[in-house]
Amino acid sequence: MIPRTRRDPDPAALAAKDPLLDRLRAGDESSFAELVRSTSPRLLATLRRMLRSEEDARDALQETFLAAFRALETFEGQAQLSTWLHRIAINAALMKLRSRRRHPEESIEDLLPRFDADGCHVAEPGPVGAEAALDAEQQRALVRRCIDRLPETHRSVILLRDIEGLGTEEAARALGVSPDAAKMRLHRARQALRTLLVREGALAPSARATAPTQLRKPRLSDGGVRL
Repeated sequence: MIPRTRRDPDPAALAAKDPLLDRLRAGDESSFAELVRSTSPRLLATLRRMLRSEEDARDALQETFLAAFRALETFEGQAQLSTWLHRIAINAALMKLRSRRRHPEESIEDLLPRFDADGCHVAEPGPVGAEAALDAEQQRALVRRCIDRLPETHRSVILLRDIEGLGTEEAARALGVSPDAAKMRLHRARQALRTLLVREGALAPSARATAPTQLRKPRLSDGGVRL
């Protein structure tokens, strides 16, 4: 006898069976308060990571729920309610990031790898007399400060992909660009971030000469610097 293959539940089916969604659509006043209580902690954590401002994060959280309330009639249940709210929160955070200019931004062109006339990579010099290796908490703080210095279009994609862990297509939808454009922005953002971290002494300058087409894609972890 061939055993049945276990299948993951269909998100649309789960959404359709969500009793809270049914109550929301029926106009149950207590259901929206329940939704806010159950989803606020996760959404607020996401908004804090992206905005790094308690006031802005709470403002964006309020905007998220207002937008969700207005769009509830158009929610087709093709995803879980919490997933839908997370997407709205991401968009609210992106709108705030686009509207504010609290940190000086570096030119992306000045941060991309440089090559000499022979096509060899010119290593970015690190600071003179750099301090000993930073601990994990200091590294995280430095990474976020360097991310804040990136141009908004590049800062947003690296936040969505490397901090929030969104897939390429989902990040592209949130940014309103094609997946290929999102990939290119992310690649350039990671290169620029690496340059800033080298300048700050968090990463050692690369001594290896590498042609542009052979650059290894860097990776960022919120738990430390792994570029």
